[in-house]
Amino acid sequence: MTAQLPFAITEPLRPPPEQRRLRDSGDVHKIRTRVGDEAWLVTGYEHVRALLDDERLGRTHPAPETAPRSGESALLGTPLPGFETEKADHTRMRRLLQPYFSPRRMRALRARVEELTAELLDAMEKQGPTADLCAALALPLPILVICELLGVPYEDRERFRAWSVAVGDVADADRSLQGLAELYGYGLELVARKRREPGDDVISGMCATEGVSDAEIARMSMLLLFAGHETTVVQIGFGALLLLATPGQWASLVADPSRIDAVVEEVMRAPSVGNGGIPRWAKTDLEVAGTRIRAGELVMLDTFAANHDGTVYASPDLFDPERVAAPHVAFGYGARYCLGAPLARIELAVVFGQLARRFPGLRLAVPPAEVRFTENQLTSGVVALPVAW
Repeated sequence: MTAQLPFAITEPLRPPPEQRRLRDSGDVHKIRTRVGDEAWLVTGYEHVRALLDDERLGRTHPAPETAPRSGESALLGTPLPGFETEKADHTRMRRLLQPYFSPRRMRALRARVEELTAELLDAMEKQGPTADLCAALALPLPILVICELLGVPYEDRERFRAWSVAVGDVADADRSLQGLAELYGYGLELVARKRREPGDDVISGMCATEGVSDAEIARMSMLLLFAGHETTVVQIGFGALLLLATPGQWASLVADPSRIDAVVEEVMRAPSVGNGGIPRWAKTDLEVAGTRIRAGELVMLDTFAANHDGTVYASPDLFDPERVAAPHVAFGYGARYCLGAPLARIELAVVFGQLARRFPGLRLAVPPAEVRFTENQLTSGVVALPVAW
């Protein structure tokens, strides 16, 4: 029987049983997506990593209207247009955006992340001794940071946050498409404003770049706004859950803050609640682990399963910052490696470092099994994380 996405999650800190079964039985599997279309699910670490950087797969399709779909999200559920120019378009986009995520800029931004985190923790402490860590920190911090980086007014957060949630809906195509239209329309408004009143931010910088249209700036900046806060919100919430729910891990970080970099990498590797991975469409016939994949077919690169590959990671389902293993693929690999990875690492290191220093007695206020996760979203994160100190 062909496996069907999404896989049922039975334990919040362990991969879905069906994902584990597939992962342990081979590297490539015929599945059906959540909308019923046929696809190939790649779960093995080596193959996922290689295919992330393989030009034979892409985000476009010669006939996008009839291509197999991974879900209903307008952002990732269907292929993009531009089959003939995808490589050039992607290269150009990265060339335009790379300077804004340079090591120098990221180092300069770290002090501001420290300051914003401290302010949020001050507020949480005053309202304590209990709090929802998601509402108090995991959600507002990435939004504050990406707003300052892009030049987006923080007071608009409720609007663009609602549009972002709609865009990420993998079950309601109309809602997702409407959210994407609203987000892009807002981006055009910001571009017009930055052309009149430029500042020291990414959108203003792109406006000053010759040969870049308003529509292109709006599209790139709104994709950054979505990806730049949504994924970090998820990682802070899930990382805190892993640290507090895994015996001894919070106490170890409190006792030895020098472990923070290893903790951050394990926080990125360990989450297992993702369902299906990254969609790509085959541009030509290819063979993966002895399986023939035809041009036009949908290939799901399951980075979550790859990061739990038992041939690469000992006891892969255990949260263990002390492990010595191959680099995870949570940020992708090669030409499609996430531009925002340095910023995400900074935010996670600052968050968990400050939390450990200021709240050494932090603990979960509910059993881990009671923690709920968002459903029908591109990024499945913690809904709320009650903590006490």
